[in-house]
Amino acid sequence: MSFERRDVDRKILSILKVLQKQQDPLGGRLIAQQLKDLGVTLSERAVRYHLKIMDERGLTSLMGNQDGRVITDKGVAEIRNALVKDKVGFAITKIELLAFRTTFDHRTRLGAVPLNVSFFSEADFERALVAMKPAFDSGFCVSRLVAFGRSGERIGDLMVPRKQVGLGTVCSIVINGSLLKAGVPMDSRFSGTLQLSNRKPMRFTEIIHYNGCSLDPSEIFIKAKMTSVTETISTGGGEILANFREIPALCLPLVEEVISGLKSAGINGVIAKGEPSEAVCETAVEPNKVGLVLVGGLNPVAAAQEAGVEAENHSMSTVVDFKDLITFAELIGERSKNNPVP
Repeated sequence: MSFERRDVDRKILSILKVLQKQQDPLGGRLIAQQLKDLGVTLSERAVRYHLKIMDERGLTSLMGNQDGRVITDKGVAEIRNALVKDKVGFAITKIELLAFRTTFDHRTRLGAVPLNVSFFSEADFERALVAMKPAFDSGFCVSRLVAFGRSGERIGDLMVPRKQVGLGTVCSIVINGSLLKAGVPMDSRFSGTLQLSNRKPMRFTEIIHYNGCSLDPSEIFIKAKMTSVTETISTGGGEILANFREIPALCLPLVEEVISGLKSAGINGVIAKGEPSEAVCETAVEPNKVGLVLVGGLNPVAAAQEAGVEAENHSMSTVVDFKDLITFAELIGERSKNNPVP
């Protein structure tokens, strides 16, 4: 395949990803704007050129008399199958872009925070809430703050599909973003299943490195049913989702200040912190670095999966304003008022 052809296919893949997030048709101008969040710069005219190619391939469909396009089933399949080599390392790219888009300031409690978004069927959502509640109550989450959306509403960049509801959980990338804004570099190494004993983190039992993965590891672990979040909550021992990061040891005082500030705003995430140049949770770190183990933001959703409630997960997918979040307890209270028990 020639370089020119590969470059066109990469741009087409980026446009398909933008369209996949939407239910409504999008035109060239809006697509060009949203491509910037994926690190792709295309003019509106260039987008229209690529859309014409995509129409011819059956990847998109023109809606109405304007230039609005929607993705076709063939387009969705193309996202799953195309350019696998180019998608290796895509997870680390998502982390870096989402960290950049995180603008939350713990001192003012203003700005955007990163979210994982999960879609549940309307019929199963009450069961999901029951299954997730212990995970939020016990702190096996980055924050007890969530975003909620009904069918046809948006959570950040994502539209909630028909007959479904959306739940946004705060993503551990909020730590990356906050440290980035404070001038602290962070190396995101891998995601995995973390074994706990007596409620204390012990070791990673399975890991997937971000720079060698074309999918988000947390979604893989959930689908493979490799977690035991509910068992960990009830017995103190089991496996939960967690992530491993490294920071320069020299920055540790500033890191602790930022983490403390986030905690005061209701955002936690750090489940274990090592000493300079020393292993943490049986994971070695580079010299003059400190290892951080961050709890996975999708642990409550993993608990729902363990209870037999399926969800379509879009981890590390969007940002929303902090002021638009509500506590999980408030969400349950609202649902109880709107759906009283007979």
